[in-house]
Amino acid sequence: MLDAHQSRRGSEAPYADLTWGGAHKASDSARAAATESACWPAAAALRRWSQDAPTEVDLGTLQSVMTCWRLVRKGEALFRAGDRFESIYKLRSGTVKTVVSDADGHEHVNGYFLQGDILGLGGISTQSHHCDATALEDCVAGYIAFSQLEALCREVQSLQQEIHRLLSAEIVRESTRLMLLGSHGAEQRVASFLLDVRARLNARGQAGSDFHLRMTREDIGSYLGLTLETVSRTFSRLQQEGLIAVRGKHVTLVDTEGLERLWRGQRHCVS
Repeated sequence: MLDAHQSRRGSEAPYADLTWGGAHKASDSARAAATESACWPAAAALRRWSQDAPTEVDLGTLQSVMTCWRLVRKGEALFRAGDRFESIYKLRSGTVKTVVSDADGHEHVNGYFLQGDILGLGGISTQSHHCDATALEDCVAGYIAFSQLEALCREVQSLQQEIHRLLSAEIVRESTRLMLLGSHGAEQRVASFLLDVRARLNARGQAGSDFHLRMTREDIGSYLGLTLETVSRTFSRLQQEGLIAVRGKHVTLVDTEGLERLWRGQRHCVS
């Protein structure tokens, strides 16, 4: 399962990819030393991940069968448009954006992925990835070869059901985003985006009302179909109205009920 990734990256640093078994064969001190020399500044996140890795695999969930992982530094790509589809990924830590290019070469952000999210499912139909997946900070991603996953799904019904659920969720998420772009103003789009980040963080047991947005305002605008200036004005307006507090990329949702009313169109909003 590692061969395809290793051949593509050539002489990259050790410990960029490891199986859980291989990681646990090495001592903690040896693994930390090798990682820090090769992967700094992501070494601390990498150690935290390896310490949390499961010691038993039940084969009943997607996370449990992703027994390989790789470290992707900020600005690097987990995969690129046109790459052959071989694996699907789950973010163990960090954040990733996905970007597609239109016929004129203009880039558009079409996804913002947080810890726990699955990436790469879009490559199933064409056997190649249709977008670039770029790390917005140092990330750790588990992965499994899709051919191996298919074989496991034939044997484990609960795993097959989880894949079906993930594919359905991706369809719903994209259709919801398209509806948002087509029928909502700027404030509603930004409110919906912030509430979505909060909901996803809360679903993972994190404090979702207070978070860092790793995407730039320009990326957020691209994702929401807005200009950079409109996004900046909207953040300022929501802050002035007491709905959010913004300090650089750090955002606090001060009044989530107010944001929800805004998103549902139950209060005045300005496009």
